[in-house]
Amino acid sequence: MKRLNLISSPRNLSTALMYSFAQREDTKVIDEPFYAHYLSCTDINHPGKKEVLQSLSQNADEIIKEVIFAEYASDVLFVKNMTSHIIEMDERFLNRLTNIFYIRNPSQIIASYAKVVNMPSASEIGTVRQCELFMKLKKAGNNPVVFDSGELLKNPEKAIKKLCAACDIPFNNKMMSWSTGGIPEDGVWAKYWYENVHLSTGFKKQKTSLRVLPQKLVPLYEYLNPFYQKMYSFSIKV
Repeated sequence: MKRLNLISSPRNLSTALMYSFAQREDTKVIDEPFYAHYLSCTDINHPGKKEVLQSLSQNADEIIKEVIFAEYASDVLFVKNMTSHIIEMDERFLNRLTNIFYIRNPSQIIASYAKVVNMPSASEIGTVRQCELFMKLKKAGNNPVVFDSGELLKNPEKAIKKLCAACDIPFNNKMMSWSTGGIPEDGVWAKYWYENVHLSTGFKKQKTSLRVLPQKLVPLYEYLNPFYQKMYSFSIKV
C-alpha cells in the first residue's frame, strides 16, 4: 500500500485536496487523525473542541499504529494532517511514509485563519514547523514532496498530475471535481471549518484569498515568510 501523509498548513485548500483524493476508487482518505491529540497537548481553544476530543483517540502511539499503519483494502491511503498536530510524539513513523508538505503563502493563511482565531500564533500556522520537519526528513533520505496551493491554482490538472507522479501513483481524472456537500470521512469539526469546500466542486481560487492582512498580524507574516520561501524553492512548479 502507498501511504501518503499530507503535512499541511491550515486554511490551505487541504480539505479540497482530501476531497480530490477521495474521488479515487483505489484510495482511502482519513481526516486529521491527530487533532484530538493536538488539542489535548495544548491550551488551544478551537471551535468544537469538546466534540473533537470525544470523537478521536488522544494517544499518538495508538493513532500511528491503529490508523496510520492499519490495513486497508485500498491501494492508496491519503492521510490529511495539519503540521501543528504533529507534536509530542515519536516522529520516526514519518520515515515510513510518502510525505507531502502542503504550503501556502503565510499572508493568505494568517488572513484566513484570523477569521476563526483572533490572534493565531506561529505554531498554529505551522510554517516554521513544516520547514523543520521537511529538512529533517530530507536529511534522513525520505525525499518528501513539497506542494504549493498557489501553484495548484495556476493550473489544477497539471499540478495534480505532477503531484501524482511525484508520489508514484497514477493520475485519475476523477480527482479534478466532486459534488457539493461533505464526504463521510469529514471530521466532526467540518461544520466549523469546511464551509467553503462544501460549496465547491473543484479547485478554484476563493475570494477569501484576497483578504487584506490585518496590520496587527504583519509581524507574524514577516517572521514566517522566510521559512515559506525556503520551502517554496523545493515545491512542484507548473
